[in-house]
Amino acid sequence: MKRPNILLTGTPGVGKTTLGKELAQRTGLTYVNVGDLAQEGQLFEGFDEEYQCPILDEDRVVDELEDKMGDGGIIIDYHGCDFFPERWFHIVFVLRTDNTNLYNRLESRGYTAKKLQDNVQCEIFQTIYEEAMEAYKEEIVHQLPSNTPEDLERNLEQIVQWIEQWMKDNN
Repeated sequence: MKRPNILLTGTPGVGKTTLGKELAQRTGLTYVNVGDLAQEGQLFEGFDEEYQCPILDEDRVVDELEDKMGDGGIIIDYHGCDFFPERWFHIVFVLRTDNTNLYNRLESRGYTAKKLQDNVQCEIFQTIYEEAMEAYKEEIVHQLPSNTPEDLERNLEQIVQWIEQWMKDNN
């Protein structure tokens, strides 16, 4: 494997997609948004009436990605992380956003009151961070602030440096 696999995770609205797409552009790694992948391949196992959204078929997503992940050089973007095989990732970044920013971002996406409340609570209780800490080795899980354009730029610079170092150390 010549290039690392990276997981970008965090509550919806923290900036995973913006970071992931820009990172792919700067590094040449392949960006995969799991929500888009599931939509394209209809990798769902039903519909959640309460949240008004399809339910991801996690096993089919893993099957769909397995070969790609073995080659390396993949950036995965998804708000869940505990169903991906641990062996896939060299590093996991959990993006964190303060509640006011998060609320405003989700509100601008047209989230229902319940979805807004649940996602902001998810961020307050560090749900995704804890999920990542349980699913992966502690030393590969890192939290990154994602509130401002300056945070985005700093995160991009840090991750690009990490990728460059990884490639030096592993090739």
